[in-house]
Amino acid sequence: MDFKLDRRGFLANAGAALISFPELHPILARQAKGDTQQVKRELANVKALVFDTFGTVVDWRSSVIAEGMAWGKGKGLQIDWAQFADRWRLGYRPAMDKVRKGEIPWTRLDDLHRMILEGLLKEYHIQGLSEEEKVSWTYVWRRLKPWPDSVEGLTRLKKKFIIAPLSNGNIALMASLAKFGGLPWDAILGSELVHHYKPDREVYVSAPYYLDLKPEEVMMVAAHKGDLQAARSCGLRTGFIYRPNEFGTGSAGVPDKAQPGDYDVVSTSAVDLAQQLGA
Repeated sequence: MDFKLDRRGFLANAGAALISFPELHPILARQAKGDTQQVKRELANVKALVFDTFGTVVDWRSSVIAEGMAWGKGKGLQIDWAQFADRWRLGYRPAMDKVRKGEIPWTRLDDLHRMILEGLLKEYHIQGLSEEEKVSWTYVWRRLKPWPDSVEGLTRLKKKFIIAPLSNGNIALMASLAKFGGLPWDAILGSELVHHYKPDREVYVSAPYYLDLKPEEVMMVAAHKGDLQAARSCGLRTGFIYRPNEFGTGSAGVPDKAQPGDYDVVSTSAVDLAQQLGA
């Protein structure tokens, strides 16, 4: 299927596995034997990497918990902040589905986060917050810490590739995250540009469109299988990063697993991804 769109057609269509280190030994073995050159030849035309952000590049759960504990202590709130963070995250997809189904108009992720927060404040009987406090707490999602390997890995990748988020986060949210965490993006792409949320096709085809590249010249990088499968169906290359601690022991999800060969690159970190791509 040909996913190359002309610019007018695009705007019309879009706008209006636990991977343990032993399991990665086959990759290391291939490198030792010199098979890396074959992998590089297969991916030689990749010019840009676009990244899922929440969970792949930044540690949303630990960040929200830490801020909640500090904020709650100042307010004298006795709350299970891990549970609070998980409940907030669990509201994420249902809120996006309301947009996707047309139940509410296009709404930025910042505003969806605020909608979910309002429900949580009632559920946890948190009262008396000023508007300023509600905005600040909503913007905790703009202050998520990167995984320890993210900045180093992205910095290495940036030397060889164009790098950008391809996230459901709106542009202001992504720009704030980059500034807060030192994420060295070349551009910011994602849902707000096309008024669609992943895994809608419009988000994935927007990356090669805006970067003026072919789909096969762009690699989608994520810790989530659904994201990568949707990207691959649109002709993009795929890179998996294993994030075993994304969901902790909470109820918001379980980390996806992958085996070498499931995607174009299977890695244990952003640094490992850079190394496998020769950056």
